Amino acid sequence: MPEAEADKKPELAGHRQRLRERFLKDGGASLPDYELLELLLMGVLPRRDTKPLAKALLKRFGSFAAIVSADAAALGAVEGMGEAAIVLLKSMRTAAVRLAREEASEMPVLSSWERVISYCRAALAYEPVENFHLLYLDRKLQLLGDERQQRGTIDHTPLYPREVMRRALELGATAVILVHNHPSGDPTPSRDDIEITRAVIAAGKPLGISVHDHLV
Repeated sequence: MPEAEADKKPELAGHRQRLRERFLKDGGASLPDYELLELLLMGVLPRRDTKPLAKALLKRFGSFAAIVSADAAALGAVEGMGEAAIVLLKSMRTAAVRLAREEASEMPVLSSWERVISYCRAALAYEPVENFHLLYLDRKLQLLGDERQQRGTIDHTPLYPREVMRRALELGATAVILVHNHPSGDPTPSRDDIEITRAVIAAGKPLGISVHDHLV
């Protein structure tokens, strides 16, 4: 059934068409967050006015990024959010992280450092607990792999230097970038952060594997 027939109110169909036209005109640059959410939700909620739901999501989570980064249970607690809408929003974050990762992989790390930072933010910024990611690099400092080594608690993540080096050898990596998040939002390295960095450096030295950086 065409969407215009599915919508019960002609003004709703007209509003949706205007949103689509505005999006196509400038790629969505002029759409505020709630209208972008409306547009996304239209595809899975063809018979509903999605503006109230979009505004409810923003009121609950505060920003577009926080919405797509929220876990499925939290999204499902918002009235009107069903499985299809949850999958849609979560897939948006997955797509954004994959795009950022591919962009970061296109050239050596040193010449695409801002892309690497953007990827790390996309992957970890809204995680509710600490996660340790490892970026493995080849001799040309190009990305060989990105793997989550550990998932911890709200303020601690264990990392095992021997496991880091074992995986580096399997991949043929010559350098590693350590990346982890602080759910508190404070990027200041803790004493544990400094100690684990030193331990990984020490484990890699006899193997010829360096620690290029530790991003928090």
